[in-house]
Amino acid sequence: MNGRTHTAFVIFGLACFSAAIPAYSQTQGTAPAQTATGTAAGGTSDAYYNYAMAHLYAEEAAKFGGRAEYVNKAIDFYKKAMALDPSAAVIGEELAEFYLRSGNAEKAVTLANDLIKTNPNNASAHKILARMYAAQLDPEQGKVDESALRNAIEHYQRAADIDPKDAESLSSLAHLYRVAKNDAAAEKAFKAVIALDNSDDDALTGLAELYAGRGDFAAAIALLEPLAADEDAEPNTIQILAELYEDSRDFGKAADIWKRLLPRANGLQVRKKYCEDLVKANRTDEAITAWTELAAAEPKNVDDLIELSDLWSTKHNFAKAHETLAKAKAIENSIGVRMAEAELMDAEGKNADGIAAVEAILRETKKPVYTDAQRMERIGMLRSLASMQKNGEKIQEAVASYRTIADLDPQTASIWERQVIELLAEAKDFKGARAAADAALKKYTGDKDIQAEHASLLATLGEYDKAIAELKALPNADKDVQVFISVAEVQEKAKRYKDALATLDSANMLANTPPQKQAIVFMRGALYEHQKEYDQAENAFRSVLKLDPDNAGALNYLGYMLADRNVRLDEAQQLISKAVDLEPDNGAYLDSLGWVHYRQNRLDQAADELRHALDKIKKDPTVHDHMAEVLFKQGKFKEAAAEWELSVSEMKTASPSEMDAAELKRISQRLEDAKAKVGSKAQK
Repeated sequence: MNGRTHTAFVIFGLACFSAAIPAYSQTQGTAPAQTATGTAAGGTSDAYYNYAMAHLYAEEAAKFGGRAEYVNKAIDFYKKAMALDPSAAVIGEELAEFYLRSGNAEKAVTLANDLIKTNPNNASAHKILARMYAAQLDPEQGKVDESALRNAIEHYQRAADIDPKDAESLSSLAHLYRVAKNDAAAEKAFKAVIALDNSDDDALTGLAELYAGRGDFAAAIALLEPLAADEDAEPNTIQILAELYEDSRDFGKAADIWKRLLPRANGLQVRKKYCEDLVKANRTDEAITAWTELAAAEPKNVDDLIELSDLWSTKHNFAKAHETLAKAKAIENSIGVRMAEAELMDAEGKNADGIAAVEAILRETKKPVYTDAQRMERIGMLRSLASMQKNGEKIQEAVASYRTIADLDPQTASIWERQVIELLAEAKDFKGARAAADAALKKYTGDKDIQAEHASLLATLGEYDKAIAELKALPNADKDVQVFISVAEVQEKAKRYKDALATLDSANMLANTPPQKQAIVFMRGALYEHQKEYDQAENAFRSVLKLDPDNAGALNYLGYMLADRNVRLDEAQQLISKAVDLEPDNGAYLDSLGWVHYRQNRLDQAADELRHALDKIKKDPTVHDHMAEVLFKQGKFKEAAAEWELSVSEMKTASPSEMDAAELKRISQRLEDAKAKVGSKAQK
């Protein structure tokens, strides 16, 4: 592997005196013949001597931190060598370089410009000027002198034109083009470096970061995977690859990459990233092992124990979760530990106790004025409280919690008001949701997200044309991919499937990132499925999975589509099982898994999964219907009737966009079938 990286400055000075000799002699060609007076040979010889002495003092200057005595002597010898042999361009180039390194930028510029006047194709002189201008830039601190940037690019470009194989100039150009936000030129320069050396890690990493900036994580990952696979891979390259997998939301692969770094990493940061990505990848058992090791390495860190307790809770091992929190409490009975206890109670089903615990903490920590850190901590507690209140169907209390957050952080108030609107709509308080949305539209004039939320609610309420009109009235709507996708979603709710497909065609013409294109293809699949064009739907979902094999939504949709049609059930079960592995707490995926197991006649397993789905979703007519079918097939007719009654009730209170008269009629008939079976059983 080539570990070379290009920097704005080339290290100056030679490792030893003898190394200077061939550098000069190779520039001279064949020495002129000795004249009668010996002047030519003597001049060359004297120039050679002075050049070598300049190198010696330059080396001493570097060794002793730029001591003025050595700097001045090096400059004097360079000047003498130039005077004795003006044809040796290398001497002037090195003197200009030395001026630059010793802080004499003006002299460096003057000399470099003189060299270019003498020879416009002096690539080294152009590079000296380029480095001088580049040194004036500090993009990480937001300091970019546009004039210096243009000049640096101009001179590096000239050097690269003179020598197309100058990897240093090409790489520097690529980085400068990125500062200039000219990604097309940067990409071209990075690719030119890679064409010279396909293992140049700086160019590969730079190009990968450029692709990632566009959202093309697959292309970025493809560039770095071969580099990172090398035994001698740079730790920085491996880390960037792990972060790219995180950005692409492939946390499983990110965790595997972090694991490779563990033996080489200093400190605990890499280990923590490994633990976090295992959690996000839902590899709970591995995460418990890794976080147990991390907690042992940081015995006083209560945050590790809180995370570990949460993992045990995820596995419904509440005894172990409480035991772990007790260890944390013994170290420090902090607000974090107490909040973790409250959330654990909620997870156990002790919703009222969890709410009471959080409310107690909020009362105890209430202050007239909060620091930024205290305010952020309080917002976190209120978010947890709102979630618990939602779980306990205390909708108005949850609304109040969200609005308290808005009072604490007015800059994000519109975000929390959107949460309120969504919460009320989900709770089927459509009147309250409409009132909140209308008020938000007036209060947050010009807020694009609020406008989009208002339009989405209109669609939920069946006011499709108004919703579309509002979306199309958004600023730059005709150039916004997301607006087109939102319009297509409204058309889907209105069952205008052909219109939605046409809208997606327009969206696709504007889409310029893989995630956008993937979302459009996914939605096409759903629209084809609605129209019973199953082959086209399957092709769409498979194209999503080809690019992203761990796309849980596509895995679930394709698997459910097969299961619902009662075809290729083993394949459907595999697809849905993978989706559940990726998102084990997703109620919709658990419902799909229960349904495919029902189709496979694995009734007990199906019932368990559907109960778990209802724990997550609470009220859903489809899940109740699926549970009823399982119970009916098990001969539990009374229980089946109860589930169908819940399904009918939920359907009757559904929003206009979710109302399906044909489905309501079918479920109502199934309810009558179950009641008839109950009556028949009673008579016997």
